[in-house]
Amino acid sequence: MVIVGCSKGKDSGGEADGTVTIEYWQYAYKAKVDLMDELIKEFEDKNPGIKVKQTTFPYEQYNEKVATLVPAGRGPDVINLYYGWLPKYIDSGYLQPLPEDAFPVDKIESEYFSLVNAAKLDDKYWAIPTAVRTLALFYNKDLFEKAGLDPNSPPKTWDELVDYAKKLTVRENGKLVTEGMAYEIGAQLNNWFYDALVYQAGGQGLSEDRKQVLWDDTPAGLEAFTYLVEFGSKHKVGESGFYTDDVTAFKTGNAAMNIDGSFRLGTLVTDAPDLNYGVAPLPSYKEKATQSSFWANGITAKVEGEKLEASKKFLAFLTSDEVMERWIDEVGELPAKEAVATQDKYVNDPLYGPFIEQLPYANAQFYVDETAQRQYVIDAVNEVLLNGVSIEDAYNDFAAKSQKLYDDYWSNK
Repeated sequence: MVIVGCSKGKDSGGEADGTVTIEYWQYAYKAKVDLMDELIKEFEDKNPGIKVKQTTFPYEQYNEKVATLVPAGRGPDVINLYYGWLPKYIDSGYLQPLPEDAFPVDKIESEYFSLVNAAKLDDKYWAIPTAVRTLALFYNKDLFEKAGLDPNSPPKTWDELVDYAKKLTVRENGKLVTEGMAYEIGAQLNNWFYDALVYQAGGQGLSEDRKQVLWDDTPAGLEAFTYLVEFGSKHKVGESGFYTDDVTAFKTGNAAMNIDGSFRLGTLVTDAPDLNYGVAPLPSYKEKATQSSFWANGITAKVEGEKLEASKKFLAFLTSDEVMERWIDEVGELPAKEAVATQDKYVNDPLYGPFIEQLPYANAQFYVDETAQRQYVIDAVNEVLLNGVSIEDAYNDFAAKSQKLYDDYWSNK
């Protein structure tokens, strides 16, 4: 999908009564939307001359709505974007760089976790997050006990993860009843491959100039891909679509383990308050590694004048220490500023702590087309599981497609 730049300039002035109204877009994730409603009211109380209108769309429709509404001149002033989408939005001319008078580059790079550098292109930051996420292992303590496993001793290595997953898998007459580990490649497992498994096997993601795919340069890439695929092809500890998806399977007690992000903590508080679960760092191999990602807020290209000043104030508010603390408490995503995230109350928390512990070795892949790159993993795994293609052949095709995608992207720069 091509994202089209805004064809109409933004009204830079205020309303007749002197009030400036800006529009904020994000996707419809209940915990985020509810908190944002509260934050907007607080911001408006502190800034009586500014009004903020929040508009949300379902995640699956988000980019489509942007592509449809923006050319009609109905786009937002401030928009929340997945970091992996930024190159497309920047190339479309839809975003403006963050104004450096409000968001100096040196201040961002001294206060924020280094993974936020993924929002920097052409030596400019184009968006800034309130929160970041890492992946960790969620595990059901009751199912551990039922399988004879210590609920206070989750797996720590690749081999242990496989062993535990096998012991936790329950089948009746050949039919899967309980997943030892949820196996939804289109969810977080593709991120697990790119930014965790590859690095844990001793490999790297991309070259420093972001032009070359390096995970195919050493045996680490194939070893990581083989490990991912064999949970479904060899060990058969989970199935795609089981209990709808990985999140549903885990929160209903039908998956014993799931690899998921810190943002899921808020969902589990609401949807599964009685679930007896724990969180642990991702099991490791030769190295420790996890995936990190973030949604970041940017200012659209046509915003200027009073609306630009109001947008800058709103972004500064959303990236304040106080809002970051509200965000982790109510959404479950981790503060993007290192000093806020590493407070004792978070580091020592049994649920937040494992996510924060991994931030120093977290990786955030630079995507040129996040949607396509996620689909490459799904397709490669399905080639093995559904079509009988060898793991090595599926991997080689996946690697070739990945490099071509980067070649095509940079050839147009």
